[in-house]
Amino acid sequence: MQAIDLTTATLIASHAIEIARQAGFKPMAAAVLDVAGHPLAVLRDQHASFLRPQIATGKARGCLGMGFGGRELARRAQAMPAFFAAINSLTDGEVIPVAGGVLIRNADGELLGALGISGDTSDNDEHCAVQAIVQAGLEADTGDCVTG
Repeated sequence: MQAIDLTTATLIASHAIEIARQAGFKPMAAAVLDVAGHPLAVLRDQHASFLRPQIATGKARGCLGMGFGGRELARRAQAMPAFFAAINSLTDGEVIPVAGGVLIRNADGELLGALGISGDTSDNDEHCAVQAIVQAGLEADTGDCVTG
């Protein structure tokens, strides 16, 4: 089983924030978690609000905990609000089921971890996440499709 390492995690998080800057998006925070849900890199643009790292981590944690990208989590949360309320109760509110949480996979589709990003709209957050993962030579799983 391949694992995501600190260097790659830091590269993905920093690229995501740089992509947001270049696109003119609002200041972002990015969190890369390993497959077990442990943080490897949590970075915050110096202009991003203090809650952004926790939101980014919650997006990534939700994806890992449920095994789906943020788009699919959002659909399921909308369809089953009581279930997701229970999940958030179990996790002390650490699951944020929206776009901007993206599973990180290798070329064989093996799960390596997740990237959560927060700061702008969920669509813009997800755009930055996908681009950063692809730049690292990995595949991004948004819950709609795998890109890479």
